[in-house]
Amino acid sequence: MSLQDHYDAMRTTAFSHFMQGKAELDPLLTSGEDTRRGITLLARPPGHILATIERVLADFQKLDPTQYYYPASDIHLTILSIISCHSGFTLSQVDPPAYQDLVRTVLRKARPFTVRYTGLTASPGGIIVQGFLEDDSLEKLRSKIRMAFLSSGLQQSIDQRYTIQTAHSTVVRFIAPLPQPEGLVTALQNYRSVPIGLFEVDALELVYNDWYQRAANTVLLEHYSLTPN
Repeated sequence: MSLQDHYDAMRTTAFSHFMQGKAELDPLLTSGEDTRRGITLLARPPGHILATIERVLADFQKLDPTQYYYPASDIHLTILSIISCHSGFTLSQVDPPAYQDLVRTVLRKARPFTVRYTGLTASPGGIIVQGFLEDDSLEKLRSKIRMAFLSSGLQQSIDQRYTIQTAHSTVVRFIAPLPQPEGLVTALQNYRSVPIGLFEVDALELVYNDWYQRAANTVLLEHYSLTPN
């Protein structure tokens, strides 16, 4: 299955949920009791990409302002979820420098790679920007990080939720019933192939984060520069 086929299948499944009134809602965001935390290796799209995404999201906010729209500061591309967010996890339960050192070792020979954001897809719980890769650099990098952690003995939950294969960014989460599911489906169809932009990923961040990667709850553990040949 190609990456586009994967995104299309996601969209089809999501549309079915929307039209049946079965969008997956996350009530914890507004509860004040969300203790889900984890450790993630991620990349941050540059400003011109974020500006384009914000313009796209403005149309969806007009359609349904009740949902959670990621601010530009929180939009990210997950490279690998080292410890998936779960309730009660804190940094005191692990040795952060050991994680930083391991990632640093793996990334020492890693090179920048290019991502192309084009169009939107969806999951039952939100709206996603589709990312496409120019080559297999990210796939190889993820494989190296997986292998390093699996053989390290460090606490990790890599691939336990799902094996990440894409280069997407989640930009909307549903926290309230959809008031206009038909309108949402139409808008997503209209934006399924809109060009957003091409950018080079030349830096990664290892962070301690909440479920939404909110800047206020994020602790930067280490910033890594990827150097070209």
